[in-house]
Order: sequence, then structure tokens, then C-alpha cells
Amino acid sequence: MTAHPFLDGAAKRLWIGGRWVEAKGGATFETRNPATGALLATVAAAGSVDVERAVAAAREAFANGPWPRFSPSDRQRVLLRLADLLERDTELFAQLDTLEMGAPIRRTRGGAAMLVDLLRYYAGMARAIQGETATPSDPGLFACTLREPIGVCGAIIPWNGPLWASILKLGPVLATGCTLVLKPAEDASLAPLLLGRLAEEAGVPPGVFNIVTGTGAVAGAALAASPGVDKLSFTGSDATGRAVVAASAGNLKRLSLELGGKSPHIVFADADLAKAAAATVTAAFGNSGQVCSAGTRLFVERAIHDEFAAEVARLAAELRIGDGLETSTDLGPLVSARQLDRVCGHMDDARRAGAGVLSGGERLTGGLFDAGHFFPPTVLAGATDDMRAVREEIFGPVLATLAFDDEAEVTRRANATPFGLGAGVWTRDVGRAHRMGRALQAGSVWVNCYNTIDPAVPSGGIKASGYGREYGPHHLEEHLQTKSLWIGID
Repeated sequence: MTAHPFLDGAAKRLWIGGRWVEAKGGATFETRNPATGALLATVAAAGSVDVERAVAAAREAFANGPWPRFSPSDRQRVLLRLADLLERDTELFAQLDTLEMGAPIRRTRGGAAMLVDLLRYYAGMARAIQGETATPSDPGLFACTLREPIGVCGAIIPWNGPLWASILKLGPVLATGCTLVLKPAEDASLAPLLLGRLAEEAGVPPGVFNIVTGTGAVAGAALAASPGVDKLSFTGSDATGRAVVAASAGNLKRLSLELGGKSPHIVFADADLAKAAAATVTAAFGNSGQVCSAGTRLFVERAIHDEFAAEVARLAAELRIGDGLETSTDLGPLVSARQLDRVCGHMDDARRAGAGVLSGGERLTGGLFDAGHFFPPTVLAGATDDMRAVREEIFGPVLATLAFDDEAEVTRRANATPFGLGAGVWTRDVGRAHRMGRALQAGSVWVNCYNTIDPAVPSGGIKASGYGREYGPHHLEEHLQTKSLWIGID
């Protein structure tokens, strides 16, 4: 895989205006396999000049290239072709994501396959954009609304799902007729770069899709501040999200933010406990806990807390940890040494605060583990709401269990967080399911399931978890603006 020509060639360049170009000054950075430490590629590090080149290319494509003349059916055909190409190259993209950010190959293969369907959904939506006819009080006037593309979009994406995030940003851009400058994360740039090659093959005109790799402090900050960007989408931490908001104020660009989370996962005693336990393990430890909506605060009704927590710990301890390229692997490494240090620091703090450990809790060493960034699925007992491990997003495989006595109490405690991305509830009581669904402060509430998604259903956060929505027609709305058209008919 490391000998693939893409890794030796295009990965060292930026995709701007339909061409692979060198970064001004020739700055680069390395990307490595988090399971083995092996060098995968040397990647171009864009500077602010490079970002402005990309923004200018996107502006030119939006204003004067062939893209403005593409009809909705033309854009639909491009998206369908891109979906077909992604389906053809699913294995290559899955391997790139696994190599670069460590997720098990079964997960990245499944994700790539789901993204094919997501692109086909956006292809259908490209022909569903429409305005409305209004009825003015004056019979001599006709009024309607036009839905028009907002213009040049910027997107800054995280490392925990590089292909997924890239498609999620690109799909609505192509469907609405906007253009895009994408800034991938430093730890996971390869799949987004390869997507640029597929977009060209699918017939996306030059300048419509541009990719600038580099650091968040330089390339990301330049994209957020650029006066040539009309709309910016950011996925990442809430701290960086606040910096993005401040940087974007220069031209009042439209923003959508999908930020951090500390999602409550609530299990009542009347639930199907076997299903709830299995779902709890997936919700907390999928992608090694590197998921913004991970259910990492496990509230369990007191009567069943100890037994349920022990079962979750047993299931967690059975997960197979190793190189993500092995099909038997359930959990791969954390993305970087920096992230591993962060998780270890939170564990040290949790122990000092009095938390017990039911499973995991220590960095894995020996053999393969010495070369990579491996941390086992960890279940904490005896946690309290004021502990850092309960309050702060760890972004690692650490689950805190907490007992509760009644519905009102758990609702209050679950909502006592600045975040509001997701929440889960397990109960057989239909009335309780509806009450909890309404009472929990989160952009998505899953009852008797967790982290389920569908192209047609919007997803996003409230409070410090951000604003704006992805998936569904709401996602396209983020890329459109409304124009009112008046015509005197007398």
C-alpha cells in the first residue's frame, strides 16, 4: 500500500484549480501509520498564499467557469458518476483511512459503502431545489422566491473520519452549485486528496473542488479569515470552533459548526439489557472512542447499575485490539502520540479523583503495541459528575458509569453539560421514551438505538456542540440563499 503511486506523487501537492501544484515555499509535513509508526507520505503544507490561490480558483469557477451553466440534471449526473467511482475504489479509500487514522478496516469499508449512498442522495436532492410563489396583497404584483447557491464555501474537517467528512462537505456543494475549498486535518489528508482525483474523473470542472492540506494554525486559520469565502463549515473541537467564529467575522461569512460532545447514554431498568449493553460498547468504543457523539457518560438506573456496568466491562474486555488492517480487529490505535498522551492524562486524573477501573485503564505495551498508539477500552466505576473524565470530551475509549434513581434526576444530570450533540435512552416504556426525547438537550436523541444515521435525517448540535445541520434537506439549505423576485404585471 505504501508503494501506491498516489502516496509518492499527488500527496506532496495541493489540488487547486484542477491542477496538482506545489505549496509556495515547498513546506511539507509527514503522515504516519498510528499502528506501526511507519511513514506513509510527505504532504504539502499550504500557507496563507496557497489558501488564497484556492479561494480565487473557487471564485473564478463559481463566477466564470462552466460550472454556473450546469443545470440541476448536469450536477446530478456528476454526483452519480462520483458515487460510481467511489463504489469502484471503496477498498482503496478504506485502506487509506485505516492506514492513516487507525480505524479497523471493517469500519472504513462499511463507511465508504455508506458514502456511496450519501452521494446518490445528494444527487437526487440536486433536482429538488425550488423556490415558492407568494401572493401579494396588490393584485398588480407577482412575487416569488429563488433559491440560489451561496457561492464559495470553505470546509475544515477533522481526522477521525477523513473520507466521511470530505463527502459530507462536498456533496451539498455539488448539489447546490457552490464551489469548495477543503482543508483536511494534518493527521489524515490522504483520502481527501485522492477524492480530488476522483472528482476530476467524475467531471467536476476545474476550481469547483480545491484541496489545501496543512496545519490548522496556518491553512485553517487563513481559510476561516478569508474574505473570499461566503460560507464556512467546521467540524472539530469547541475551542477551535470559537476561534473559527472570531476569524470569520471579517466578512460575516455564514457558518455551520459541528463541535465536541459529551453525550449521555441512559439505561433504565426496564430496557432490553442485552441489547443496551452491546450498544453501549459500540457507542463508547467505536473508532477507539474517537467520535464526537460517542456515548461516554453512561447513566444506569441504580437497581441494575453494578450488574450492567460489569457486563459492559466484560464485553469491552473481549474486544480485539490491533492493527486496523487485520479484519479481526475491533479497535485500532489512537490517531497519534499526542492523542494517546491526552487519554493517559485523563486516566491519571480520574484515578486521583477516586474513580475505579472495571476494565482497561493502562496504555498497551509489548509487541505491536510498542510501535503504535494503543489504549484499551476502559470502563470507569465510582465516577461522579464533577470529575474531568465525566465533564470533558476525552476523544478516546473511556466510558464513565454513573448511577441514578429516577427520570427527573437523570434528565437534570444528563443536561448539566455545555455540550448538546447526542443522547441515548434505553427503555420499553413508550411514554418515557417520548418524555426523555423531548427533555434531553441534544441535536439527536436515539431511543433503543445509538448513533444511527441516514442521509435524509438531519444531524448537528446545540449549545457548545455548534449549530447548523448536516444530512437531509436542511444540509442543502446551509448552502443556499433566498432571493425575492417582484414583477409588476399591470
